[in-house]
Amino acid sequence: MITSSDLEKVPLFAGVEEQERRRLARRAADIHLEPGEWLIREGEEPHFFVVLEGELEAVKDIVGQGRVLGRNAAGEFSGETPIFMGTASIVSVRAATQCRVARFDRQQLQELVRDSPSAGEIIFQTMSTRLALAQKLARETPSSRAQISGSKYDNNCRDIRAFLSANRIQYDWRPSTPERESDITVTIEGTALEDPTVRSVAEALGFQTVPKLQQYDVIIVGAGPAGMAAAVYGASEGLKVLVVERFAAGGQAGTSTRIENYLGFPVGISGDELTERALKQARNFGVEILFEREVKEVQPLEGMHCITLDGGDRIRARALLLGTGVSWHRLEFDGHDELLGRGVLYGASRFDGVAVTGRPIFIVGGGNSAGQAAVFYSGYAAEVTMLVRGSGLTQSMSQYLIQQIEDKANIRVEPYTQVTAVHGEDHLEKITTIYRPPDGPESTCTRDAKALFIMIGAVAKTEWLPTVLERDNNGYICTGRDMKTWSLEREPFAFETNVPGIFCVGDVRHGSVKRVASAVGEGSVSIAFIHEYLAIADASAKDGAN
Repeated sequence: MITSSDLEKVPLFAGVEEQERRRLARRAADIHLEPGEWLIREGEEPHFFVVLEGELEAVKDIVGQGRVLGRNAAGEFSGETPIFMGTASIVSVRAATQCRVARFDRQQLQELVRDSPSAGEIIFQTMSTRLALAQKLARETPSSRAQISGSKYDNNCRDIRAFLSANRIQYDWRPSTPERESDITVTIEGTALEDPTVRSVAEALGFQTVPKLQQYDVIIVGAGPAGMAAAVYGASEGLKVLVVERFAAGGQAGTSTRIENYLGFPVGISGDELTERALKQARNFGVEILFEREVKEVQPLEGMHCITLDGGDRIRARALLLGTGVSWHRLEFDGHDELLGRGVLYGASRFDGVAVTGRPIFIVGGGNSAGQAAVFYSGYAAEVTMLVRGSGLTQSMSQYLIQQIEDKANIRVEPYTQVTAVHGEDHLEKITTIYRPPDGPESTCTRDAKALFIMIGAVAKTEWLPTVLERDNNGYICTGRDMKTWSLEREPFAFETNVPGIFCVGDVRHGSVKRVASAVGEGSVSIAFIHEYLAIADASAKDGAN
């Protein structure tokens, strides 16, 4: 409990009357921290902190890395700047040593400044100094962590840029001249990489690519909304959790320019922001996340599952959760393979916006992902044409997106239209489409095109999983009541596959609802059933030992 005598030792309260100090002490929260524990995270609701014992350090996320800006020793304070600026906390604060901190809310700080001129003067002088330091920091902060030079038509260059963009790493890119040149140079924080690959770039940026342990309670394959939700709930409840992600967190949802029907975000939230928040949340709870790694093989063992990663690393999991999502359905037309990655693209990336500025582009698909991409690219491209095989958008797209598309003058929807060919030497230059109305003559058309984005259908790529794992005719994984085979006397848990201890959530699960909120719900709920499974396994092991 904070007392008046505790505050009296702090210079800030030297000029505050005893009665006021007692009142402040009664209303202050008494917080004790061990070294390394976080007092507040960047982006959280701000509070005013006074250090009574020990030392705190302020950490700022700068282009993806935590940088220690300074320390507050006993008798010093922090948190006044975001409160008076009306913003969220602008830095994270953690204990550098064992600490005792008095925490005050916004109203108490305002009353202190109002009722004690001497305290107010100290607070505003300190705030002025910190704002000056913030200006200096802004001038000295690099604009990016990576510099790339390479052709926009080089697949390796594009893969690296896609990885950086998807993982929200700022980078500077200089197209090489001539553009046909395949050489690529990548510099990470001043160090040039030799023969850069996506994996080497990830490692240079500090992404974890090697597991720290040999065994985990739960290994989650896929860092989409379902996998991340499961990771957060699992780790927060004490499980050792490892997530394996071959590319970037967020899955298809992470590429959405704005999700406007997700509960709790009345003005919408971008896939980038939702993913970034999920990553911070997972890491706060101690989740390990491997990037640029793939699970190549799963071997069910007695009470355990052995997972082999690309490169040969083998780790064990007491329970395995599959949340790999789905891939875009690949189309077949003349010129597809030759121009894939050179203007013919699957999915949508935010960094492609600048590349299509002022040019005509085409999007194949009529679902929400295609609609979100069309709205986003309409701010860059001269014209966005959506090619839809059916009669229109109403059968496959949310109404709010349909309305946004109708409101954009440079978005056009062409029903009953399919791509038959693409043309170009080094990159896409033209596309040929065929118009097939249900009650009229067919017609073909060839037009200029800067890019062709394909976002149609979904394919469950589950052939790498054990053959014993039950799937439907399209490769989606069966769980719970949808299964035809089950070997144990107990009933399978919801989201459990026919291989006990292997669970499945999200888009790759048979019968799932293809929505972000549904995936998050499945991922979070699955952890409750994994707990039950682990409890049964522990009980069986104990009985066997006896």
